[in-house]
Amino acid sequence: MARNRTEAPDFEQALAELESLVERLERGDLPLDEALKTFERGVELTRQCQTALKAAQQRVEILLKRSGQTEVEPFSAPDDEAPGSPPAQE
Repeated sequence: MARNRTEAPDFEQALAELESLVERLERGDLPLDEALKTFERGVELTRQCQTALKAAQQRVEILLKRSGQTEVEPFSAPDDEAPGSPPAQE
């Protein structure tokens, strides 16, 4: 059964809309009722994005298991290193 794209936008569309909503809320010029509706939509989009990210993570884990890698290593960006610690060796 095909998914109806109008019901659940893809991750990139949801994220773009969420960013737009955040900008509108940060301006602080919305009437209270509209701000609440905007916030509610933002919560809905956040849940959609989290669901999409969780599904992507599960797919990656499945692909890694199929390729023989048994454990997923946590991602750590260079900014995640503790202050004063030496940079990671490659």
